[in-house]
Amino acid sequence: MTVTEILQFVDSLVFSETEQHLDDLQKKIVEQVFKGKTYKQIADIYDYDEGYIGDECRKLFKILSEQLGEDIKKSNFVSTIERLKITSSPLIIHTNSNHSKQNNNHTFNFCIPSLNNSNNNQEKNLNAKSKSVYHDLTLAPQIINFYNRETELETLSNWIVNQNSRLISVLGISGIGKTALVKRFIDLNLDQFEVIIWKSLKYPKPLEVLVQDLLNIIKSEEKQTIEDQFKQLLDLLIEKKCLIILDDVQNIFTPGEFAGQYQPEYHSYQNFLTLITETQHQSSLILISQEQCGEMECLDEELYSVKCLKLSGLYDSQILNHKGLGNGESWLTLINLYEGNPSYLKSIAILIKNIFDGDVAEFLAENELVITQEMRSHFNQLYNRLSPIEQQIVLKFSQFEQPLSRETLRETVELSSTDLINGLQSLQKRYLVTKVKEDKTMFKLSSVLREYLEN
Repeated sequence: MTVTEILQFVDSLVFSETEQHLDDLQKKIVEQVFKGKTYKQIADIYDYDEGYIGDECRKLFKILSEQLGEDIKKSNFVSTIERLKITSSPLIIHTNSNHSKQNNNHTFNFCIPSLNNSNNNQEKNLNAKSKSVYHDLTLAPQIINFYNRETELETLSNWIVNQNSRLISVLGISGIGKTALVKRFIDLNLDQFEVIIWKSLKYPKPLEVLVQDLLNIIKSEEKQTIEDQFKQLLDLLIEKKCLIILDDVQNIFTPGEFAGQYQPEYHSYQNFLTLITETQHQSSLILISQEQCGEMECLDEELYSVKCLKLSGLYDSQILNHKGLGNGESWLTLINLYEGNPSYLKSIAILIKNIFDGDVAEFLAENELVITQEMRSHFNQLYNRLSPIEQQIVLKFSQFEQPLSRETLRETVELSSTDLINGLQSLQKRYLVTKVKEDKTMFKLSSVLREYLEN
């Protein structure tokens, strides 16, 4: 048996008992136990306490023991599962010859038979009808730790599962946790979809190639013309409950221009997204992006099936757990300083561990917002994506610590009113400038970006 088969089976048993799927740590534990790792080795791999890993394992084995009617423990976990011959049909893996090994496509066909347990509810769950499921999550990240985004998860679930929203954009500055949020939603809702496909546009490709890739994952017969392929994909979205995720969407937009302007070779994505929203079907497309385009926003959500979830900072001290830091009472101060951005905090935590021996209070005593080399490299790329008008505006913002009004900006930058207004709107679509409501409308630059620009 493969670890994938075991994970699927264990997940079904846990769901039968708790009505919750395996979380990311439980999946990791199952994988490593399958490989014969000790509790200490598992704890070292994922930077957890050995006792905590042992407790989590015993909780999991207790659930399995109750469901299977056998005494499951670490020493007999794999052999007992294999002895039960849990799958009545084999795991089928379709590999498209046009893809590299890293892009293998997987089709899982599971039918779990009765395990002679007297529990009728369990038998009903385990004897579900065989159902073809097409999941390609090769490019999706593995999430080990996930903190305090329950409200956002509920929002996504309501939009996709309950309201059948066709187009959802998850937006925010780089490193804020967009990809992790979507992957966590998928991990919790695998059974809601017949088809789940995760594609990254980090190295973007023309829409025609992307559509071919999507069809190759789930279709054996490929249509010849582009028009037929598009129709084939739409038919699929109508016939099956599909979830398609496009990550790093900002890479199809043009650097050096206002946010959300398509590069000429990717302009067909605009028509594609419009088609997704206007065609009646039962599937959903999630866009993960650092920039917002016109197709990602909607003034009347009652009339159009378009939703937009904008992520802000994560102000939870748990995100610094397992980072090797001391002075826990100072963690929230550090988190506020770096605007709750998990990526910034990971980078600064490494610096504090290396230079200050993990002493957060000693680092804060420096009384300086340090920009690490990793963060500087990120901001270099971000600044180079801005239009000249946006660059002029953020450089002016960097000269002031307090929020600025549009009138103040107009008096201090050599821009027309139209250019200033469009520039501010574009910076908001990149989540670099936020609107602040005081006596009158003010605008505020990210303090971490301001520190980078000052230097």
